[in-house]
Parts: sequence; structure tokens; C-alpha cells
Amino acid sequence: MVIRLLDSIESPADLKTLTDDQLARLAHEIREQIIYTTSNNGGHIGPSLGVVELILACHAVMDCPTDKLVFDVGHQAYAHKLVTGRAKDFDTLRTLGGISGFPKPSESPYDVHPSGHASDSLSVALGCAMARDLRGSHEKVAAIIGDAALSGGMAFEALNHIGQTQTQMAVILNDNEMSISRSVGAMANYLGRMRASRAYTTRKDQLQERLESGGKASRGFLNISRGLKDSIKQFIIPDEMLFEQLGLVCTAPIDGHDIPALKSILSAVLDSDVPVLIHVVTKKGRGYGPAEKNPSIFHGISPFDIRTGKPLASNNAAPKYTNVFSDALVREAKDNEDVVAITAAMKDGTGLAKFSSEFPDRFIDVGIAEEHAVGLASGLAASGKLPVVALYSTFLQRAIDQMIIDNALPDLHVVFAIDRGGLVGDDGPTHHGVFDLVYTRMVPHMRVLAPSDEAELVSALHTALALDGPVALRYPRGAGRGVALPSEPETFEPGVSRLVREGSDVALLAFGRMVQEAEGAADALEAAGLSVRVVDMRWVKPLDMEAVMSAARDCRLIVTLEEGVIQGGVGEAVIHEVVDHARDLARIPDMMTIGIPDEFVQQGKVPLLHHAIGIDAEGIARSVAERLSVTLA
Repeated sequence: MVIRLLDSIESPADLKTLTDDQLARLAHEIREQIIYTTSNNGGHIGPSLGVVELILACHAVMDCPTDKLVFDVGHQAYAHKLVTGRAKDFDTLRTLGGISGFPKPSESPYDVHPSGHASDSLSVALGCAMARDLRGSHEKVAAIIGDAALSGGMAFEALNHIGQTQTQMAVILNDNEMSISRSVGAMANYLGRMRASRAYTTRKDQLQERLESGGKASRGFLNISRGLKDSIKQFIIPDEMLFEQLGLVCTAPIDGHDIPALKSILSAVLDSDVPVLIHVVTKKGRGYGPAEKNPSIFHGISPFDIRTGKPLASNNAAPKYTNVFSDALVREAKDNEDVVAITAAMKDGTGLAKFSSEFPDRFIDVGIAEEHAVGLASGLAASGKLPVVALYSTFLQRAIDQMIIDNALPDLHVVFAIDRGGLVGDDGPTHHGVFDLVYTRMVPHMRVLAPSDEAELVSALHTALALDGPVALRYPRGAGRGVALPSEPETFEPGVSRLVREGSDVALLAFGRMVQEAEGAADALEAAGLSVRVVDMRWVKPLDMEAVMSAARDCRLIVTLEEGVIQGGVGEAVIHEVVDHARDLARIPDMMTIGIPDEFVQQGKVPLLHHAIGIDAEGIARSVAERLSVTLA
């Protein structure tokens, strides 16, 4: 039986005793473990395979958790988890009750912050460095940020501040030439030129003067840098180098899979007393052929066959909501040449790949820049185009200000296609889309649709494009219900719901995917002798007040069902309207709101999460029965 080095690693301190050859062997074992675990659980295999040597080198020269290693996004942190005491639990990755697929401070002291969104690592790392300076302590701080995440506005703001403060920290640029979709924009082109060109303008004297004037540590950094191998030995600063203009010393691109070189340069940089950007070039998916060949697919993937790299077949034959949206948008765009599709580095994830192929001149990928995407859409709308901004719910919340000021205030016709609305499952709290019903509903002029199945989604998109002003439609991740899609989409009348079944004891007013759960709950409650009304509300805003007040007049109990947070959610809006119109009622009915509780829901399969927080059919029926003191059959 072969004894793995990985099984002997209990903390990063153990890495300091390993030779470079042993670290290379450990990197191989880590890759095998990542491939095996993600083949069963799914996960972000491509990003994590690409940075194994980089993470090992960081932990070999740093003293974490005293030193701070900050991850951007965090989907590349699997190797970090494996060497920080979580190897024995790694098979629980992304499962209910298991370890998170992202850094999570409550899970380990080695995780600095709950990274799950891009472009925030430099701000967090600078905060750690400034706190160190205020304490007068000496811990090292390093942040790993990808080339795509570097395009985000927050990263630029942090770089500007880092250059101003001149505090010691390392910015490790993980340049793998690949975001979720291929990197776009001027930054991507700039980094490409840096990778391709070895003919940097050699202004070594300026760098030498700068380091020599920085003190003993900086001079030591300069001396060490002179002894490194050719690929990294020249710390040379071209006139046009962006990072130098912002005040950071910048290295030439180095091989991100060369452990000795990485250790040498990291040691030198972390002993300096100036901020330094280390440009590391890595291969996304390294060590696993299918992931290297298809890095976009293996950025985040469901369980797959290790031998072929193909995702395992799903038992659900129904089309995914994202694919239904994709096909519907292409059909709408064929009929309306003003339709323009916008996304933020999520062409494949949001289903816009087909649109980009059919209408390349009308497709815009802005990179990881959600604020810019929404501002851009507002300009397009003001100039006569009909933009559709397709983003995940959790990422659109980064552009709330632009949605309010740039879009809703001038009442521009922009359609927000909000994918991954509700709980998304294995990616956990940083990716659950549970706040959009609040942040869209609160905005004046905004109308909000929550289709209950894939057929409703087709008509909801058609309706959103036919209206004026800002419109949002939100739909969940995963497969639909398997209903037939309409040959011709319907145009919904704003603020008009759909009665699913009649009843006089309980009214279940359900939004989006909760309609399906409401029907299951109604079956159980009716078996216990209750008459249950189920309404597909369709519209989060404007509410169907006729349906609400009818339920208030006819039923003993009104229950709102939403796959979003209760605080500020649509259920509270229903209660407000009933109370506000109490003068029109003989009595005010009992009312309940069922939705996401006031907590961050962990990772796990969506049905398991629904059950755990009581928003599946069983949980809804149980809550209603308890409220009415009824015994379920």
C-alpha cells in the first residue's frame, strides 16, 4: 500500500519540512484527490487544479494563520483546504453538513474571509495589512487574485489605495488567461502582451534606487531577485506598466507551476517593505486532460466520469431554466433587432452562448464588472436599444446602485434576466440568490416577474420585452418541471396572477418555484380535511391585489411562499396590503410568511436545503397544520 504524503499533512507547518521534490509529489497527490472528490460531488475543479503549486509555495514560506493568505472568489482554494487540516473531511466537499467549496472563516482559522465574489481580495488584504501596521506587528499578507477578477472595479480601487499607502503586502496575480468565460477587455489584452513580450524596457536603475532606499529588507529583496532563474530574475519596469504607475513593484511573468522559483520569489517579496505584484502564469485545469482541454466547462461542473470527463447523466429529463431562457431570447431577438444581450463574464452560465453565436454584434461581455454592465445597459436603452442584462442573482446585487440611479430613475426599458434566483445548492451562501426579491421590489418603476415553470419563463421574457421601463424576471437554477413550452408566448397582464386551484380555508400565495411546493402542500392539507387555494402570483411587483384581497375575504389563513429572504420580501408586502385595506374586510385573516429565514443557508442539494428550512411541500404543510391545529394524515 502506497502511503500518501497528503495523509501526513495536518497543517501548513508540515510543508516546511518537505523538499521541493516532495512538494512536487504532494502537488500530484492533491490533484488526484481534487479530481476524485469533484467527480463525485461536482465543484470548481479547473481553477483549483491550476494553483496547486502556488498554494503549496505560499504555505511553505508563510506562517499561516498568523500570516494572512487571502483568496479572491475562492473557488481555487481546494489545495488550501487540503493542507489546512481538512483532508480527512474533503470527501464532504460542498455537501450538506460538509466543508464549503469556498473559504469560510467559521470553518477554519486559515480562511481569512468568506470569498465567493470576485475582485474583493485586495481590499480585504489591504485591510489586514493596515491593521497589522496599526498594531505594530509583523505578519505577512498576500492576496491571490485572478486575471479576470482584476478587471473588476473594486480591484482597481484597491490597487489605487495600495499604491497610496505603500504598505507591505504581496499581490499574487494568477494569470491563467481564462475566467469562467474567456477573459475580455483591455486588461486581458494588456496581460496578454505582458505574457508574450520578453522585451521589457529595462529601467533597472529606477527599481534599484527605489528598493535600496526602502531599507534593509527591500535591499535584501533586490539582492535575492538577482539570483533567481532567467524567467523571473529581471524585475524590470516598462514605462507603460500599469501596476508600476499605481505604485506597486511588479515582477516579470513567472511559471506558476515551478515550486522552487515560486518559493524564492515569495520569500523575497514577503521580506520586502513595499507592495509588490507577482505575475504568475498558470494553466487552468493542469494535470487533468479534459479540464485543460475544456477549461470553461470544468470551471464549475457537476459530478463527472473521471475517465471521459463527461458529466454524469441527470435523472431529470426536463430542460434547464437557463437553456429555456437561452432559446426564448434568441427567438425574441430574431423578431426584434433592437434586443442586445449583456453579461459579466458569464456567457455560458447565463445561457448567452447561443445568442452570441447568432447575433455576435448584439452580444456584449463586459468581464467581471456588474456595475458597468447595468450602467452600459442604461446608456443603450437611452439610445433606443433594448438591453437584456443576464446575471446571477447573487452577482446582480453588486449593481443595485446602478439599477436604481442609472436605470430606474430615468425609467429606462432594461430587462434584468436574473438567473439562479433562490437557493442554488452546492456553492452555498455566497451564491444563493435570496435577496433579489427585496432589492428589485424596493425600486420605483421596477416591475418584477417570478415565473413558476419553464413555460411561464418563456412568456415572462416575452412580457418583459413588451413592457416599458425596467423589468426584472427571476428564475431558479436547474431543471424545470417538464411542462410543454408554448408555441407562441403569452403576454401577461401586469399585476394579474394565475389561479391554480380553488379553496376556502387556506390560501397559498406562491411566487416562482414555490408554486410547485404549494401544490404538494395543498395535497397533504386537503387530505387532512382543509380546503386549500393555490395561486401562482406571477408578479412580485405589482402585486395582484384582487387575488390578495379575495384570499383575505374568503380564507381563514393566508400563507405567502417565496424562495427569498422573509425580511423585506414579498410576503411582508402582502401583509402590508391586507392590513392597509382592513377597512374593506369584515375581519383580518391570520397570515404567515414562509421563505428563507434570517440566516445564511449553507451548501447542499437544493431539495435537502428546502427541507431543512421548511420550505418544501412537507414543511409548508406542517407549518400550516400547526398554525390551524390540524393533524396531518
